[in-house]
Amino acid sequence: MVGHTLSMIVRRIAVFSCVLTVYFFLLAPLIVVAGASFDGGKDAFINFPPEQFSLNWYFDIPQSYFDTLWVSIVLAAVSAAISSVLGVMAGLGLVRSRLPGKVALTALFRAPLQVPLIVSGFAFLQLYYLIGSVTGFFANGTFLGLVVAHVFITLPFVIGTTVANLHRFPVCLEEAALSLGASRWSTFRRVTLPVIMPGVYAGGLYAFIISFGDVPVSMFLGSSKYTTFPVEVFYGLEFDFDPAILTISTIVMIGAFVLVWFFQKLIGLNNILGSGAQAKRQ
Repeated sequence: MVGHTLSMIVRRIAVFSCVLTVYFFLLAPLIVVAGASFDGGKDAFINFPPEQFSLNWYFDIPQSYFDTLWVSIVLAAVSAAISSVLGVMAGLGLVRSRLPGKVALTALFRAPLQVPLIVSGFAFLQLYYLIGSVTGFFANGTFLGLVVAHVFITLPFVIGTTVANLHRFPVCLEEAALSLGASRWSTFRRVTLPVIMPGVYAGGLYAFIISFGDVPVSMFLGSSKYTTFPVEVFYGLEFDFDPAILTISTIVMIGAFVLVWFFQKLIGLNNILGSGAQAKRQ
């Protein structure tokens, strides 16, 4: 009995140590970035731990970073919203319809996940030039062109989480609502949609994250007016490192934590993570 108890204690310590190591590996870069952003030195490189605590860099953030951050937030929100609507429609079609070749359609919807983003960005650039040579409208360098490309790369995430929830959906609930006189639209709005909403939230959150953090597609299709935040940071790191990158990145990290907290309060992370795990298994 004592040996069994000792074995359980050792196992728990080993598991806790592994989890702690993983968390440290994931969070250490964020801690370094956030800590270095409070360094008051004038040298254009990362000092961690800070030699002298200061908020100077937080008051010297160039306006261009805020402009590009706003572009990324709006672009990610619009792309996630459109992907959520289209994802629900596509998910219903894949699960509920009797169309022939649904397996092929499912594979087609997931194709963007198999294509490297840099290839997708170059393909969209060529497509926009081809359309522009015929119609005279070149979508590259426009907000519309960015939205279309970002919906293309984020839509599979919403479809995956929605399909996972629809497979687990008890159809008897819809049948009960229809038998009580509800219309199909009312049944969908008041019965089906609320039940599958955790999957839609999960897909929309994934879509927002993927769109916000995208670099390759936005580099090909962006312009001086519509430069996204990750692209601006990439150029700053490549050509002329500015310590303000550390400060704006810290602000973005805080915003990400607030977003996660919001979703936790709204529907609970267990629902989101559960829907995402189900989607990956489909």
